[in-house]
Amino acid sequence: MQLVIISGRSGSGKSIALQALEDLGYYAIDNLPAVLLGSLVDELKGPESPRSSIAVSIDARNLPQALQRFPSLLEEVRARGIDCQVIYLTTDARILLERYSETRRRHPLTRDSEMTLAEAIDSEELALSGIRDLADLVIDTSRLSVHELRGRIADQVASHQPDQLTLTIESFGFKRGVPPDADLVFDARCLPNPYWDPQLRASTGRDPEVVAFLESYALVDEMRHDIQAWVERWLPAYLASHRSYLTVAIGCTGGQHRSVYLAERLAASLAISHPLVRLRHRELGINHSLPVSSPPERTAIVTPHQGR
Repeated sequence: MQLVIISGRSGSGKSIALQALEDLGYYAIDNLPAVLLGSLVDELKGPESPRSSIAVSIDARNLPQALQRFPSLLEEVRARGIDCQVIYLTTDARILLERYSETRRRHPLTRDSEMTLAEAIDSEELALSGIRDLADLVIDTSRLSVHELRGRIADQVASHQPDQLTLTIESFGFKRGVPPDADLVFDARCLPNPYWDPQLRASTGRDPEVVAFLESYALVDEMRHDIQAWVERWLPAYLASHRSYLTVAIGCTGGQHRSVYLAERLAASLAISHPLVRLRHRELGINHSLPVSSPPERTAIVTPHQGR
């Protein structure tokens, strides 16, 4: 049996995620009281039950004491041999304020209290902190469209295999913040920047001319090698700790050139020996499941450009 628990802030896309799993054949239940988690598993685990994949939403509408008991409830379920994933959806508080203002919906925590909307959003995050701390995967939906969120759920959650770790290599731009779901972050801003070449500014790290520029610097290949060696050295330890997901984020200033190039190379190399590799370019809006098409041939090392 596979059990997916969806949680997160109200307005972050939990209903969309749950519907996506339902469309993929999961038996979906919204707003499940956390204390009934074990009973639900017992009811649906029997050999007569046709339900092998279940998705439930557990959120702040639960009683406070039920949310406080969630860690022990989850441990009990996993002790029964259930393949259980906890997915937490989060969204920037300012964006949540805008969403509620646009839809004019009431936040669940403001219905029976005198809280302001901003106070309710902060209070909800605190109430769900016990679930977030145990999440196998955190998805920031601040900039995701409905279709992108559904794609992430199908690609990362529904395709998950028991006892296997999904490794995501993600490029990003520091000017838009570090991805909240990043487990490991590497900073490529010390590398030569193609942005300062007017002919390369509109290109990306996936384009041959930018690849040639970056590969003309031995320093770039040294960083790629060091990151890959670090990930390969410690990946077995993450696997041994029963992690379901690991996100390695590589950032540069704008998330268009250096980080994209490094993420492409790293993902392609790791996919040779690791079965579940995902490649994501946050600022380009691109997601891949590896293996992808082979990366461009390396260009010969030439004398580095000066003045970059």
